[in-house]
Amino acid sequence: MSGFAPDAAAGLRRVFIRRLEVQARLGIYPHEAEPQRVLIDVDLLARDDAAPHGVGADDFARVVDYEAVVLAARAAATEGHVLLAETLAERIAVAVLADSRVQAARVTVEKPDIFPDVAGVGVTVERLRAP
Repeated sequence: MSGFAPDAAAGLRRVFIRRLEVQARLGIYPHEAEPQRVLIDVDLLARDDAAPHGVGADDFARVVDYEAVVLAARAAATEGHVLLAETLAERIAVAVLADSRVQAARVTVEKPDIFPDVAGVGVTVERLRAP
């Protein structure tokens, strides 16, 4: 899989969640035991049963549920104190791979309020469905 673009020939579509904002306890410093603003992006490559030429049934059961992705990301971010943004991103990626249609997950965790002169700091991780 090259990049996170839809690929009709491979039967993949791109599903994404942008800028999910949560209050999370994330970080290694004592003051980060208190909730802070964290932004989460999730990009998924999911099987597209109508690719490369068709239009699939207009049926919710055949697609990835955006709400389930948001709920999984929110739960991972708010269930307790996590030291590393990397760990949080990995947990989210693994959680969304639970949907058997998802072949790959790319998750970005950003802390936008850490430095006054920086728009944000964070990490992006990628996880693939095991063969």
